[in-house]
Amino acid sequence: MTANRVLYLLGSAAPPVLNIAGVIERAQAADWDVCLGLTPTAARWLDDELPALEELTGHPVRSQYKLPREPDVWPPADVAVVAPATFNTINQWALGITDKFVVGFVAEAIGKGIPIVTMPCVNAAYVRHTQFDASIATLRVMGVHVLYGDGGFVPNEPGQGRPNGYPWHLALDAATSALTRRDAGRE
Repeated sequence: MTANRVLYLLGSAAPPVLNIAGVIERAQAADWDVCLGLTPTAARWLDDELPALEELTGHPVRSQYKLPREPDVWPPADVAVVAPATFNTINQWALGITDKFVVGFVAEAIGKGIPIVTMPCVNAAYVRHTQFDASIATLRVMGVHVLYGDGGFVPNEPGQGRPNGYPWHLALDAATSALTRRDAGRE
């Protein structure tokens, strides 16, 4: 099976990223060609699994910017999903702080018109910080489909995480819907 839809799956260092192989397999079963990008800390968390993840996707796992002389190693994205998206990733993205490959890609993708879905993974203590709500609002204004609150990720209290209950299916469903909307707009 050759997938003709390219999904950039971009993850931050939150516990659900430890289950990323299963998410890739579900996306591939739905006919997505998946390219995996990770924040540097998430890549460190998955260091022992990176070769297997590259074999699973058929693409290098990226966590750093490429050098100007290096070719692009991924096909162009049809849709990007940023999940799990940590407090840091959400805020850096909304503020345009692009020192990380994952954040830099999605910041630029907004301007390129690539559909983007994000689903935070933060605890309730982090969301009490006023910048978080401002960042969520900023991303929504820029056209990012944010799966947060009702119909998305609902924060838990600190120390009461549910990494196996992270609603990955919502992110994958939203990616499919975003692509369908984009394609309908081209007709």
